[in-house]
Amino acid sequence: MLGDGLRARAMIGVMGWVKRALVGVAILVGAAALGVGGFVGYSALTFNRSVARVYEVAAPDQLVARDDVEVIARGRHLAESLGSCLECHGENLGGKPMDDLGPLGRYYCPNLTKGAGGVGARYTDGQLIRAVRDGIKADGTTLLLMPCSDFNWWPDDDYVALVSYIRAQPPVDGELPPSEVGLLGKVLDRLDMLELDVARRLDHDGPRPEAPAPAPTAEYGRFVAKLCVGCHGAGYSGGPIPGAPSSLPVPTNITQHESGLLGWTEDDFFRLLNEGARPDGTKLDPFMPTRATSAMNELEKRALWAYLSSVPPRPFGER
Repeated sequence: MLGDGLRARAMIGVMGWVKRALVGVAILVGAAALGVGGFVGYSALTFNRSVARVYEVAAPDQLVARDDVEVIARGRHLAESLGSCLECHGENLGGKPMDDLGPLGRYYCPNLTKGAGGVGARYTDGQLIRAVRDGIKADGTTLLLMPCSDFNWWPDDDYVALVSYIRAQPPVDGELPPSEVGLLGKVLDRLDMLELDVARRLDHDGPRPEAPAPAPTAEYGRFVAKLCVGCHGAGYSGGPIPGAPSSLPVPTNITQHESGLLGWTEDDFFRLLNEGARPDGTKLDPFMPTRATSAMNELEKRALWAYLSSVPPRPFGER
């Protein structure tokens, strides 16, 4: 009987310890959940505040569109290649929705023409250039998802050429709805894993990046390669885009690693840019902007190859 009593008291003690432990675990889990919830809420709040900020960055109104044939031709080249404008805004620049990005949000690329609902009807030439260069809308707030860092190194003449080309296009009537940023998109933006809030990432006070004169060199190719960073990552090794739905194609490794372009020739790379095909003839997913890469001129393609051949090899997925 005495032994039974001791065992019973011991069991009661163990059960009490278990209950206290379970309560402690529950408190820790709850605290973690509150912490995560608090972080998510804070991220969303700071994102909303940031995209509502009005930037005091003057539009370069001294830069105006021209009707010179050669200038417009240069603008067309930029829109089709290094600017990749047609990929997002459509062949007629009338705007279009982007691929569904799931929890990241729903995004629409606006109509750039002077047609009804087009930003070209509301923006001055200087405001269009500021939007491309600085990621700032006519009202002074940030653009969303606009890859301004891909081309904020262009010289002023190229911005003038691009706007001249845009102005020369026939008006397209149609206004797209505003983009909607998902909660996950806001969190990843604040973690700098996804660049949605464009203007806050650009230095509006210091000198703009200055590229060397166009040449088929790695030095110039470093600037051309900015076009690749958004998908392939800053290290160019590809991998899933953070937060993207599983249906979105996974960018490949374009470094000289065995999981990337090791063993490729310049001709192999040119075929990739021009046809979206690997050396063995297999095709890349249409997500690859072959429309833009094929429109690059030979100098730009050679410069890009020279630069990608010079960056450190990295395993696939390190981005």
